[in-house]
Amino acid sequence: MSSGLNMAGLGSFDVQKYRSISRWIFAVFLLHVCRVNAHADGDRVVVVADGNWTQILEGEWLIQFYAPWCPACQHLQTDWENLGRESESLGITVGRVDVTQQPGLSGRFLVTTLPTIFHAKDGNFRRYVSSRTIEDLQAYVVDRKWASVEPVPGWRSPSSLLMSGTARLFRLSVWIRQIHTYLTNTLGIPSWGSYVIFAIITLFMGLILGLILVLIADCIWPSRPKHKEDKTVVVVREEASEEEAEEKRTSDNESERVSGEESTEDEALSSDTAHSGSGRSPPEGAAESSVRKRKPQGSHPSEET
Repeated sequence: MSSGLNMAGLGSFDVQKYRSISRWIFAVFLLHVCRVNAHADGDRVVVVADGNWTQILEGEWLIQFYAPWCPACQHLQTDWENLGRESESLGITVGRVDVTQQPGLSGRFLVTTLPTIFHAKDGNFRRYVSSRTIEDLQAYVVDRKWASVEPVPGWRSPSSLLMSGTARLFRLSVWIRQIHTYLTNTLGIPSWGSYVIFAIITLFMGLILGLILVLIADCIWPSRPKHKEDKTVVVVREEASEEEAEEKRTSDNESERVSGEESTEDEALSSDTAHSGSGRSPPEGAAESSVRKRKPQGSHPSEET
């Protein structure tokens, strides 16, 4: 009889224990379901990074740039997640960018204050500067208030070449800062030693870039060979010598012509002397020709009295 009572008591204890365990399992299950639903709602806010940022060039987006340490960003977090849950009914996509993890995107969009919100419509970007309540954000999309806002100029567009270069510079600055932290904290190098290392690397890179620019300039605008210049000088000298020889030949011809005229005058004078010695007057034509021949020398015939 007592054994039957013990068995009944043991069975009721097991039943109560089973019920309590079942209640705990059901509570944990409900909590897990709530967390899964909340996580699914939070996943509607797309995390934008360097690898997938080009997807915001299509469709309509609202993108928030934030940092985990920013108090204003933390205050906006709840409304932003609620906006993500309403994104499907609004016909937009809601995204966010952590600037501490994506410095390249903060440089690409020139983000200087936090939080910063951009509206994107088919690759046209507009900065949102109104109130950051969820009602105002929804009205900005539903009432198309973004249409009255001037979009970002083309040269400042995140997809432009200039902004792409700015993004690379931002990533380079973060990379340099990480190397500096590694040298000073992990390896124990003093700060001035890290600066000296960066200075040497900068000078070395400058020398390499200068050499590359010189080689490119030589390929585009090659310098003239030296032997060609010497040939040019030789040709010029040959032309000059030919001109001198021509001038010399001209002067020789002129001197020969002058000497020929002088010899003709001497012959005329000698013939006049011979005629006067013989007592005969020269013919009239011969006298006139002798007078004409003597005129170039400036001598005038004297008239007989």
